[in-house]
Parts: sequence; C-alpha cells; structure tokens
Amino acid sequence: MISFNLFKHRLVALIAVLSISGFSSFANPHESQHEEKHEEKKGFNAKEVILGHVKDAHDWHLLDIAGTPVTIPLPVIVYEEGKGVTSFSSSNFHHGHASYAGYRLVNEHYLHEKGLNPAEYTDGKIIAVDANDMPTGAKIYDLSITKNITSMIIAAILLIWIMLSVAKAYTTRGSKKAPKGFQSLLEPVIIFIRDEVVKPNIPGVAAERYTPFILTIFFFILINNLLGLVPGSANVTGNIAVTAALALISFLSTMFASNKHFWAHTLNPPVPGWVKPILVPVEIIGIFTKPVSLMIRLFANILAGHIIILSIISLVFIFGSLNSGAGYGFLPITVLFNIVMMMLELLVAFIQAFIFANLTAVFIGQAMEVAHDDHHDHHGDDHKHH
Repeated sequence: MISFNLFKHRLVALIAVLSISGFSSFANPHESQHEEKHEEKKGFNAKEVILGHVKDAHDWHLLDIAGTPVTIPLPVIVYEEGKGVTSFSSSNFHHGHASYAGYRLVNEHYLHEKGLNPAEYTDGKIIAVDANDMPTGAKIYDLSITKNITSMIIAAILLIWIMLSVAKAYTTRGSKKAPKGFQSLLEPVIIFIRDEVVKPNIPGVAAERYTPFILTIFFFILINNLLGLVPGSANVTGNIAVTAALALISFLSTMFASNKHFWAHTLNPPVPGWVKPILVPVEIIGIFTKPVSLMIRLFANILAGHIIILSIISLVFIFGSLNSGAGYGFLPITVLFNIVMMMLELLVAFIQAFIFANLTAVFIGQAMEVAHDDHHDHHGDDHKHH
C-alpha cells in the first residue's frame, strides 16, 4: 500500500509538472509565430491558438522561451508535374521569406494581403506561386515529413526498441526466471491482450497468427496517445487522416481473414426470401461502417480531450488579457482542472488503444466465425443422424 501511494503521488506530481510546463508552449499561437509582422490582433484568440496546436504542421513548435519560439524545421518535399521533386527545409518559409523555390505556405495574413478567398485555400497548405507571390493553380503533391509523420516515426522507433528489449530479455533470461525492466512491465499486458482479447474473439490456430498484429495495433496507438499528452507534442491520433489509415488497415485485415462462408452469409443470409432484399444491403453497409466507427471513435475521443485541456489553459490568457491580476488569480484553478483532465486523458489513452485493438480482433473473428459455427452445426447434424 505504501509503494502504491508513493507511485500515485509521483504520478500526480509528474502530471502537475507537465500541466504547468504546457503553458510555455502555449503562450504564442503556432500559426502566427512565423507570420510576417502585421497589425496585431486585439485580445487573445483562443480558437486560433487551439486549432494551431491540434493541427498538423510543416515544422515542430516545442515551446516559447522569453517570447522566442523554439521550433524544429522539418523537410518539405513537393512534387509538381513538369517540375519534378523539390525538397528543402521548412525554415525557408520563415525568417522574412514570403515564398521559396516557387512555393508558399498558406496563412491568414497571406490570404488577406493578396485578397484571396479563404474558402478556396486550406490554412497551412503548400501552394505553387509565381514571381509575384500569387497562386499559379498548379497541381502539386505534398510529400513532406510533417509533425504528425515525425511523431509516428518516433512512436514506431520506440515500439520496436521496447519490443526488441523485451524479446532480448526473454532470450537471455529465459522464461523460468522472474521478469525485469520492460519485461516485467509489458508481460502482463501482452498476456492480457493475447488471452482476453485475441483468443476469445479469433478462433483456433488463427489466434496465434493474429496476436502480433493486434499487439502492434494496441501498442502503436497507446504510444501515440501517451506522446500526445506531452506539452509541445503532436496530435497524431487526434488527426482523422491517421485514424482513417489505422481503420483501413483493420478493414483490410478483416477482408483478408474472411472466407466463402462469411460472404455466403452476407450476400445470401439464411432468412426468408422476402427479407433478403432488406437484410443484404444492411449487411454490406455494416462491413464498411465498422472501420468508420473505429476511425471516428479514436479521432473524436483524443481530439476532444486535447481541445478541452487547451481550452482550460486558454482561460488563463483570456482572463489575463482582460486583467493581469485576474489571469494570475485564475492560474491555480486552471492548473488544478488541467491535472484532473490530464489524469482522465491518461486513462482514455489506454482505453481507446484497447477498444481499437479489441474491436479489430472482434471483426476479424466474425469474418472467420461463420465457418467455425457451420463446422459445429454439421457436427451436430451428423451426430443426430447417427
């Protein structure tokens, strides 16, 4: 009990430090920190700041020290037909450069300056421009290594390193000795996913074959969820493009696991003929709504948590813009609420990773379960005949 209480207090202290340190990376809007100097906006624009932190970007803004942004430039890779591939550092878009190598990063100030319709351009998108810094309308393909991609690469490296460390521990220590380090931390989780998620949902020997896949999904989402809670980090699983890619992988795995019995029951269900025209479209739609539900559930829960935390922090700057005393007075309340939300988000990070992995296992098992059930039905019929 003493050790648990010590762990609990240390966890709360760590979350408090992360909550307070989040203010340093929140003071200046990400989108405005690289813009050219223009008329200053009155007051604090919470919407601009929050959206700037949860969106993807071509550079990685970490924090602000004494009003100076600390930013890591990332590679910009653009392909344009007739021009080929152009690559350069994202830092070339800033430091006074309006455009670079015939390309421009769209922002509100640029659209206002050129009199362009904001509805026709996406904020933060790279476009081709001419010598007068006006859009050419040329179709380009942005293959840049953005903040989200960089964060996913870091998560993948962490996942590989952790799992190789655990595998090496099993190789050197054997299965009979007590686990240590990452091995003792991850072994219960791995066994739980295998015995409580994969085996109950995926029948037969296929469970062993799909266990590494389900474990990879679980740990990859979990690591990205946890990294997203660190101040200055990327909002990877709160990006619908990322969750859509994960859902597509889950969908393709389900389709790969399906068999003729699954499609026979889907396209020709064992129901009266007049019901089939109603049931078959429902079954087909259900095949596609399952991955869509995975995509939206993970995206919405993670994004909503980040927006709530950023909104709570914004209250300090909103009150501070009205009166400095009110801002400092509201600071302790904000920190307290933020600690509560960070602890809740820590729980959500594990729950959402588990739900995505569990439902993927369920969908794969359902694609196989029809044949499994038919096998038992035939067994029962043969037994009756005997």
